[in-house]
Amino acid sequence: MNIEEKSWLDKDDYPFKSNYFDLPMGKMHFVDEGEGLPIVFVHGNPGWSFEFRNSIKELSKTNRCIAIDHIGFGLSDKPFEWNYLPINQAENFEQFMNHLNLDKFVLVVNDWGGPIGLSYALNHPEKIKHLIITNTWMWSSKDDSYYQMFSGFVGGPIGRFLIKNFNFFGKVIIKKCIVDKKNFNPTIYKHLETKNDRKACWTLPKQIIDSSDWLQSLWNRRESLNNIPKTLIWGMKDIAFREKEFNIWNKELSNTTAIKLENVGHYPHEEATEVFIEALKKVST
Repeated sequence: MNIEEKSWLDKDDYPFKSNYFDLPMGKMHFVDEGEGLPIVFVHGNPGWSFEFRNSIKELSKTNRCIAIDHIGFGLSDKPFEWNYLPINQAENFEQFMNHLNLDKFVLVVNDWGGPIGLSYALNHPEKIKHLIITNTWMWSSKDDSYYQMFSGFVGGPIGRFLIKNFNFFGKVIIKKCIVDKKNFNPTIYKHLETKNDRKACWTLPKQIIDSSDWLQSLWNRRESLNNIPKTLIWGMKDIAFREKEFNIWNKELSNTTAIKLENVGHYPHEEATEVFIEALKKVST
């Protein structure tokens, strides 16, 4: 995919060289900028590496910054015939990280990037210098009425129709998850250009409930993360992952520092970029 052909993408805002990793279902796009201790960023739905651009521009002055686009997102391939299940996205990330073969790195996760990225951390805790966990989860929500309703509607026929035909998830739902709308950049969803491009985006909401067994299997292994220093950077006004989810992480994980951002929503790295960068600088030397 030629980045220069994307009229919706501001090349000054996202000035990175494109790299690609070959997977059986398509090419995974990733950013790899700078030198030093690696920082790996893992996004969720409907985002892509673009959402970490400001952090990468600053942190790549001192660190190697790597940010993927999951298959189906960003500048990665979007094969319509693939299933886009999170367990398979996690396998893609595992293959990618095994290919990089990093000795030690900082892992940053948000939204679906949480279980996808932390799946790798659970398998290779010795490789993680520090975990940055922002507005995500990693356990079964099948008994949580809040997520039952969200997953049932957005992941059901009406939600799929709206996402497929109108890019509803990015244009409407994500915008509601951000407190100050000036921090909402439409490029977060413009990579989902055609109806067929949006299959990953409409698949994942249903998986909040349908992938409960896989999510719970990850959570049951959380003690594997005990020896890794962790920082929770949490937007407390997020309507997707709330104070309730923050409290679960904060209670159940050991060796954790918490940064609560009271007037921030779903994307601390976009809505409180300076705080986010400073927190990363402290753990990435």
